[in-house]
Amino acid sequence: MTLLDRAIARTYLLNVAVLMVIIFSFVVAVDVSLNFDTFVELAVLRGGAPGGGEPSALRTGLVACALVVDLWWPRLVQLFGLMLGLMMIGGAGFTLAQMVRHRELVAMLAGGISLWRAARPILVCAVGLSLLQLANHEFVLPRIAPLLTRDHKQAGERVLGAARIRPTADAGGRVFRAESFDPDAGVIRGLHVLERDEFGRATRSISAAEAVYREKGWRLTEGYAVSFREAGGVPQPEAFIPTDLDPASLTLRRFVGYRSNLSWRQIGEMVSRPGESSERSAGLIEDLERIRYGRLSVAACNLLALVICVPFFLRREPAAMLGPALRCAPVAVASLMGGVLGTAAAIPGLPPQVSVFVPALVLLPLAIASATSVKT
Repeated sequence: MTLLDRAIARTYLLNVAVLMVIIFSFVVAVDVSLNFDTFVELAVLRGGAPGGGEPSALRTGLVACALVVDLWWPRLVQLFGLMLGLMMIGGAGFTLAQMVRHRELVAMLAGGISLWRAARPILVCAVGLSLLQLANHEFVLPRIAPLLTRDHKQAGERVLGAARIRPTADAGGRVFRAESFDPDAGVIRGLHVLERDEFGRATRSISAAEAVYREKGWRLTEGYAVSFREAGGVPQPEAFIPTDLDPASLTLRRFVGYRSNLSWRQIGEMVSRPGESSERSAGLIEDLERIRYGRLSVAACNLLALVICVPFFLRREPAAMLGPALRCAPVAVASLMGGVLGTAAAIPGLPPQVSVFVPALVLLPLAIASATSVKT
């Protein structure tokens, strides 16, 4: 990498970092201003004085700031992946506008260097940021996914908390419901299960005070079963229920948005799990596949949108950059939003593994036309 490449890359990455800080600060500031009372109340409850008295204003403020940081740092990691395309285009615009203002592009042309030579370090850095985005989805977000499901009143907590299980069917036709499910411990309390025949009629009822998931099923404590096939059925002891409805599946059903934070491997395991296709609707399986392959498509759309927008700022002569920026803004928004929305939409007749790449295929000829339109 030459000195010119390093200078342009350094300026570009600095502009992207500045945009990231500004956007993140704005989002957090708005949220804190709207939920200020909630954070203060939590700080008073959790930051009590050692003697049990009322905490001081300084202590309350420090605890409130710690709660804000604890709640928002996982969300900012997630927001990085969502806003990266916009920040890459914005960083490129600011970088090239600075070069136009300081006549650096004119000097490059006078030295026989192409304008696209100035854009090359930007595109290389954008590819690196896209790889970082994919690594974030694969290795970071799955580890902090439980923290992303918290609301403001759960700031500072590290557990998902127990909740009731609504009637949920497994691959074998059994319907599970429970008074309490703790995903952190993998324990169900107050479990009730209905077994059904091929016509959907209930044949047996299973109840247990507690159930713990073991390999391929739930181990019951104080479990018993009652058959509906026999009149006045006598309860019989029941120790184990084989099922593919594990704690991960129950957690996904509880938190709808949780699955978007799973890694490629975790989604693959859910899709290929035996009986998964009969347990879940075909629509849910398609959603999982769309999430998995859609990450690649979104990264490609971000890069193509960048290629489309860069020519707006590659100028052979010094000029005011407000006009090109205003013309670039709707193009950038349309390209980025089209990539995101097009990736999430189902296209009839195409499998999700293919349909997610349709937005990238639409942007590809536009990127080629935009790149070849530069006069250099």
